[in-house]
Amino acid sequence: MAEFEVLKVAANSNPVAVAGALAAIIRESGIAELQAIGAGAVNQSVKAIAIARGYVAPSGIDLVCVPAFSDVEIEGEERTAIKFLVKAKD
Repeated sequence: MAEFEVLKVAANSNPVAVAGALAAIIRESGIAELQAIGAGAVNQSVKAIAIARGYVAPSGIDLVCVPAFSDVEIEGEERTAIKFLVKAKD
């Protein structure tokens, strides 16, 4: 599988800032992943994806989002994250 950029989103992340970073990555490589742990972080991630769609739409890019669970280790503890694979629609 190809390597792609992973953006870690927290509950206090600014969705506009995350959207700008996401749009830049999508324009450059066409695919990115957002990783969120907790309801607040998932909320900010979804907002960022919606905002990023508006940023890239004038360029003719339509985004597709595929959510999935992911196990991550934080400070030696296993946690379940939600990952959003975001890519340009084929």
